[in-house]
Amino acid sequence: MKLRDLKNAQRVKPDQTELKEKLVHINRVAKVVKGGRRFSFNAIVVVGDGKGSVGVGLGKANEVNDAISKGVDDAKKNVVRVAVLRGTVPHPVIGKFGAAKVLLKPATPGTGVIAGGGVRAVLESAGVQDVLTKSMGSSNPHNVVKATMRALLNLSDAHMISEKRGMRTRDLFAVDAGPETASGATADSAEVSK
Repeated sequence: MKLRDLKNAQRVKPDQTELKEKLVHINRVAKVVKGGRRFSFNAIVVVGDGKGSVGVGLGKANEVNDAISKGVDDAKKNVVRVAVLRGTVPHPVIGKFGAAKVLLKPATPGTGVIAGGGVRAVLESAGVQDVLTKSMGSSNPHNVVKATMRALLNLSDAHMISEKRGMRTRDLFAVDAGPETASGATADSAEVSK
């Protein structure tokens, strides 16, 4: 899978983690030749460790098993780390690829993965347990899977932002309240209570 976003992503070596593979879709392609039809297969495969690492690959061969194994090899070359926060995505995000659009929204614990097809396979492989999704536009599994990957790569959590800005995560959310503000707030709340 060739995504421009993978260049900037934090790559993970496949031998560092134990990757589980999921088959998303198998497509049969017929090539018409003089003697009849020649069939070949392509397979979209997702691999992930369930802890924030996920990769997508495409394999093509004349046999189904060969196509799947080629897809797994391709997916292992493209494993990247994505931001997963307490089993869900840190913030809502939309990923686009071709005519496919995928919306990911964070969900409360116990919601589960509300997704179907390629989106579910990618999110479960990444280790997301609670998420709300909506697939818009094209339902082509190739583009839906790539749009989901693009959405996951566009996620950022507080730790990533604080590293980028060169500060501690604690300082990122620090609200500096002056003494006048604090006493003013107390006086206003006392007036309201009367």
